Amino acid sequence: MATKIDKDACREAYNQVRDDNTEINWASFIYEGTMIVSGGQGTDYEEFKSQCKDDVRLYGYVRITTGDAMSKRAKFTLITWIGENISGLQRAKISTDKTLVKDIVQIFAKEFMISDIRELDENYIRTELKKAGGANYDAQAE
Repeated sequence: MATKIDKDACREAYNQVRDDNTEINWASFIYEGTMIVSGGQGTDYEEFKSQCKDDVRLYGYVRITTGDAMSKRAKFTLITWIGENISGLQRAKISTDKTLVKDIVQIFAKEFMISDIRELDENYIRTELKKAGGANYDAQAE
C-alpha cells in the first residue's frame, strides 16, 4: 500500500519551525501505518532526539542558530532517522517516502540520513551546518 502524508498537519508543523516569532525549533514527522503524520514540535533538541529509537523511522526538521562573531542566522536541516531495528522493506521505502516530506519541507541547508544515535549529537549537526553556511569569520580569530 502506498504511503500518504497528512499535508495540512505536517505543513503547519514545518511553518512553526520556520516562524521567527515562535520558539519552536524542531518538528518530527512519523509513520502511523502507511500515513506520515506530525509527530510533534518542541524547543529542546534533546526532546527531538529522544524520539529517535531503534525501532523507529522518522523525519525531523530542525532549526539551529549558527554563525560567527560577525553574524548569527537560523539554519534548517532535514534529518531522516532510520533505527537499527527497522526492516529492510521499511528501509527501502524511506527514500521514496521522503519525496512526500520534501513536498512540504522545501527549505533546508543540509540533509542528513542517520542510523547511529551518536550522529544526532547537536554539536555535530551544528558543525556540519556551519560548514555548509559559507564564510566563517571565526577562523580569523584562531
